[in-house]
Amino acid sequence: MTQPRHAALRDRRAQLALEFVALYLIAPLVMALLLPPQWMFPALFAVTAIGLVLLSRTPGFRWRDLLAGTARIDFRLVAVFALATGAIGTAIVLALAPQAFLFLPRHNPRLMGLIAAFYPLVSALPQELIFRPLFFTRYRALLPRWITAQLLLNAALFSLAHLMYWSWVVTALTFAGGLVFAWSYRVRGNFPEAVVLHAVAGVILFALGAGVWFYSGNVTRPF
Repeated sequence: MTQPRHAALRDRRAQLALEFVALYLIAPLVMALLLPPQWMFPALFAVTAIGLVLLSRTPGFRWRDLLAGTARIDFRLVAVFALATGAIGTAIVLALAPQAFLFLPRHNPRLMGLIAAFYPLVSALPQELIFRPLFFTRYRALLPRWITAQLLLNAALFSLAHLMYWSWVVTALTFAGGLVFAWSYRVRGNFPEAVVLHAVAGVILFALGAGVWFYSGNVTRPF
């Protein structure tokens, strides 16, 4: 390998490392530690937009490839995951915030319907694009060699992205969910399935009442 070629690869790796740290470490920490709650979502949308631009400019990435797994979605897996999410979510809400259990379906079904309709497209899909294809494709050279380590790192950073809610419940749920979504994308090679799993989990948790921990208006920083 020639010296200029080696230098170019080194510079490219350094650029990717800076992007990675900025997107997955600095941005979540700034949102969690510095921004007022009303600025969290505009900042989140801005970071997401930057991530999508980077994804579109990633060598070898093609948007149409994301649809490749549509016909292979395992709906039995989705059903089992939905049942597990429902059981765990019910136990958590009843134990920690029983007054919120099924609050939206009982008291504001219209809002619950809007969440069910728009959460998959407005929240689950953008998050999956940033934390699965962008993470595993653009930054592949920076990741650990072992797939298990990659999945754990991905889930940890996905959980960190939700630090702005300052809730151990959110941290635990997003880490566990992140592992499942990352496994679906990285191991099963199925982006549409990861999106469906994420959407199902989000809608179920909001219906059960776990939205009390995912609402920026309830954020209370511990400092």
